Amino acid sequence: MVTCTKEINDFCLRLLARREHSRKELLTKCLAKGYSKEDSLAVIDGLAGQGWQDDLRYAQSYARHLIQRGYGPVFIRYQLHQKGVDTVDLDGIVETVAGSWMDALEQVYTKKYKHGASDNRIDRQESAKRSRFLMQRGFPAAMISALFGHLNSNNPKF
Repeated sequence: MVTCTKEINDFCLRLLARREHSRKELLTKCLAKGYSKEDSLAVIDGLAGQGWQDDLRYAQSYARHLIQRGYGPVFIRYQLHQKGVDTVDLDGIVETVAGSWMDALEQVYTKKYKHGASDNRIDRQESAKRSRFLMQRGFPAAMISALFGHLNSNNPKF
């Protein structure tokens, strides 16, 4: 039994040495490897106690990565929930990465639509297409409407 725990510990440490993992991810990978749930949970708890595994640190790292890739708050919250992490200050993270959600949204929009970012002559069909793209990236409809209102008025502030 001791060798099994050591084997699980070594397996988890190898995973954590590559990148941060949530508690749920580690448990899933241990179970897929064939380790018992009780032993795996005990090892993961021990690693968390030693500071090797931390859900908050994982959530911050993962959210920062997704924000930099152009995803919005709806998508990021869903992804974190799927990974087993529900408590994270996304607004604080986006402040350090992009300034605000509106700044992040504008960056995504101008990157995708370089030639039409400031063009206020887009028709409804094109506007709907662009809105769908931004919604698929995880930005809420109210935020997208505010962006289009800003672009149409050419107002420097939202």
